[in-house]
Amino acid sequence: MKHWRIEDVAWDRFDPSAVDPALIPLVKAAAMVERNGRDYARYLASVFHDDPAFREAADYWADEEVQHGDALAAWARLADPSWDFAAGFARYRAGYVIATEADASIRGSRTGELIARCMVETGTSSYYSALAEAAAEPVLKQVCKLIAADEYRHFKLFYDHMRRYLARENLGLTQRLRIALGRIGESEDDELAYAYHCGNEPDSVTFQHGRCTAAYMAGAIGFYRYRHVERSTGMVLKAVGLPPRGRLSAGATRLAWTLLQWRRRKFEQQLAA
Repeated sequence: MKHWRIEDVAWDRFDPSAVDPALIPLVKAAAMVERNGRDYARYLASVFHDDPAFREAADYWADEEVQHGDALAAWARLADPSWDFAAGFARYRAGYVIATEADASIRGSRTGELIARCMVETGTSSYYSALAEAAAEPVLKQVCKLIAADEYRHFKLFYDHMRRYLARENLGLTQRLRIALGRIGESEDDELAYAYHCGNEPDSVTFQHGRCTAAYMAGAIGFYRYRHVERSTGMVLKAVGLPPRGRLSAGATRLAWTLLQWRRRKFEQQLAA
């Protein structure tokens, strides 16, 4: 059962004068990715074909992801009534195809697959928390808070199943770290870049990965604060089996914050060029 419904959002409180124009293209891109959740659920169903408990949990997760996409798209249409979400999403689905049939996880093990999913939920829970805090428009603030809470619960869902498989597969710490860091590095793949393209650029503009990645990432990173990175670092460490608090976490947070700011400057320079 979903924790909230789109009808629960106070859409009548939408305030166009409080909309930050910098948030609109980010929300449009996020709507595409979230709305595509069922394809990932089909992939997970293939990987965990003999685990009905997890497959049921993945279906539940996908229902919420789709709702996230619908809610974000509804807000974006309020902020930009000229936007055609259906057309943009159709372009996205046609151009970014997920392989849903798999005999085994692309991460090498089921534990690895679930660690990768934990990394995704870590990123989204911190991202929507950052957007919720940055948004002055009350409806977007509410939607992002609801999504951030869902994503944190999704982290726990995948984490609990990961612990179950770890007991069977006994994946070493080095392997877990490698998978986690590898999945974090995939934030610059085509998924978000192409979503930004389909959500914000007309058909007549040719997709360019570098340009779209820079446009999305430079905007998104700017809304992060140190506390968001601190929380994310703790979640990453917990997922791989390391203490989420303490000296290790503090040092890792400082490093992650430094790298995040370096990436922001890099993307801003790309856009300026």
